[in-house]
Amino acid sequence: MKKRFSLAGRPLIMGTFILTATGLVTRTIGFFYRIYLSRLFGEEGMGIYQLLSPVLALSFSLCAAAYQTAISKFVAEYTTRKGQRFRPLITGLIISVPLSLLCCAFIYTQSRFIAAELLLEPRTESMLRILAFSVPFSSIHSCINGYFYGIKKTGPPAAAQLLEQLARVSCVYLVSASVIAKGQTPSIDVAVLGLTVGEFVSMAVSLTAIFQVLHRHTAVSAVCGGMPVHTRVLRDGKMFRGIITMALPLTLNRIVLNSLQSVESVSIPAMLRLYGYDNSTALSVYGVLTGMAMPLIFFPNALTNSVSVLLLPLISENYALGDLQAVKSAVLRTVKFCGILGFACMSTFFLTGDFVGRVLFDSPLAGHFITTLSFLCPFLYLDATLSSILQGLGKAGTIFVMNVIALLLRLLFVFKAIPVFGITGYLWGMLAGQIVLSLLYLLCLRRFLRRHMA
Repeated sequence: MKKRFSLAGRPLIMGTFILTATGLVTRTIGFFYRIYLSRLFGEEGMGIYQLLSPVLALSFSLCAAAYQTAISKFVAEYTTRKGQRFRPLITGLIISVPLSLLCCAFIYTQSRFIAAELLLEPRTESMLRILAFSVPFSSIHSCINGYFYGIKKTGPPAAAQLLEQLARVSCVYLVSASVIAKGQTPSIDVAVLGLTVGEFVSMAVSLTAIFQVLHRHTAVSAVCGGMPVHTRVLRDGKMFRGIITMALPLTLNRIVLNSLQSVESVSIPAMLRLYGYDNSTALSVYGVLTGMAMPLIFFPNALTNSVSVLLLPLISENYALGDLQAVKSAVLRTVKFCGILGFACMSTFFLTGDFVGRVLFDSPLAGHFITTLSFLCPFLYLDATLSSILQGLGKAGTIFVMNVIALLLRLLFVFKAIPVFGITGYLWGMLAGQIVLSLLYLLCLRRFLRRHMA
């Protein structure tokens, strides 16, 4: 008798489907949210808001991202040991939460210095103080997400992601409406408040989910062998060493990449001022590019990210089994799929960019950027999946080096091309960086396959 196909028996496929669906919904909400923000705060306000991105990225890299990955790995290894699979989560939280509290305190107390000396925009000071409180919330929910990814349950992280987005949008809408009703103009600080409230809701949802799991596995002390959780975990030096050993290089790699991206983000408005723009115009151009045009171009990444989730374990498994023909087949199918998607999106954005910019964002400049950035699509979507394939082949260090090369090339355009050609110089740099990254990925894969299939 033929076996019936069941998604329930394929947690990876089911999990990817859930993440894809949630990602598309949240990106759609986020897309219209961006339109609302652009109309509420204007182009300059969006530029100021986008300056916070480096602070967010660096704090997440330092306090959460690598620990989520490490927790996921160790939880997956401990899955067969029943109660012991909670120990990587608690260990990760013991390391991550204090780091996040220190980071929160630093951002809050040094907000004036960060705003004036690092972001080069004093108006971000009050925003940084609000943003600081989101860091511990983000760390806690990221660690818990790592646990659920480790046991291949994507429902709670997906629910947290969706409710976070809804809470963020609702907060900004309600507070802005209240301010406008009083005859006042809402500040861009409202958008940062929404971000922090969203992170709090995401943390609350994640905590609720994990406490339900703990409750199903009896009392916490029983889960850890009759000894209090914190005592058992603190005595487990091997777990601490394992989490830190894995998380430290990942954290350093992310910090280096995020630092380069931060230099890029902060330098674009500064170089635009050298080109001849005043501060307001420079921030407006930066806001239109990063807050309106680029989120639209990155929207289809919800599909390629899901493909990447499937590819990494698939490639890892086939490589471990020595089935390099399957690896080669996956690479070819990936290039074909991303090529079709990329050229379809490129054609769509190129033909409709001006219309979308005027109608949705009420900004002809956004339309110009969307049209120009459309040429990124074939390379942008390909890079995400090729990176996942290389990760599956154990080439994380190589990926890091190639990303640094691409970022340094973009920085070269930021410092040399923008002062001469304006923002067009940066768009050239983005295209050059993505093309170089795609070529490096493809050359690395070609060399790997030729060496191992010879």
